[in-house]
Amino acid sequence: MTLDPGSAAIIQLAWARRLGLDDDAFGAALTSGERIVRADDSVQTVEFVRLFGSSALVGPQWVIDAAAGITDQEMAQHVTLLTLTRSHGGYGLGAAALFFADDLPLRQPSEELTVSHGNAEAIELEGLCPPDDVNEVGLSDLENRYTIIHEVEGRRVPVACGAYTEWEGLLGQLGVLVDPEWRRRGLGSLAASIAAHEALVAGLTVQWRAEVSNTGAVALARKLGLAAGGIQTSVHLG
Repeated sequence: MTLDPGSAAIIQLAWARRLGLDDDAFGAALTSGERIVRADDSVQTVEFVRLFGSSALVGPQWVIDAAAGITDQEMAQHVTLLTLTRSHGGYGLGAAALFFADDLPLRQPSEELTVSHGNAEAIELEGLCPPDDVNEVGLSDLENRYTIIHEVEGRRVPVACGAYTEWEGLLGQLGVLVDPEWRRRGLGSLAASIAAHEALVAGLTVQWRAEVSNTGAVALARKLGLAAGGIQTSVHLG
């Protein structure tokens, strides 16, 4: 699906505020063709974000200086930021593809579902999943959770959870976690669809961040009908 031009402007506004930039920074950068930079020697995380043709770099002045002659295409490569920051103990937080939606088709489940909004079920689900998956999704940081419950031998078992949190009152940042034993049954896309529609109903534009190496997360974003909009690359300074 394609995004409404107004939605792209909303996404850029949210990210501008998230990165401590002027509200119109991304729009102005598209006109000037220049990269937005914000030097802040107190930050512990260096971030490069490219959105709809405009890019921004936030970090200490020495990073801004070192990146001056490097193209946006190179900056979007995680190894570039790692190389620039290695002497300052930089370690990788990865590169994430950014997907968005301002409208989505409604996915109808093939059977009647029980969906819980409680924290206990989401926490129980995390205990059933590999720690790497739990850390990447970060359900505990996503306030609005929708956990799909199945009856298994008379027990209520959480099998998948779609969740979102508000970014700057404008975006609904999505996350999905599925019990490994219940994967490849369409539950991840169903849980994501439930959370995404709740975010849309709340007046938010949906955002999905997928590690570029996580082919499953990227495929799920496309399956849901989200539109690719950019990339975020981050390193933490030691």
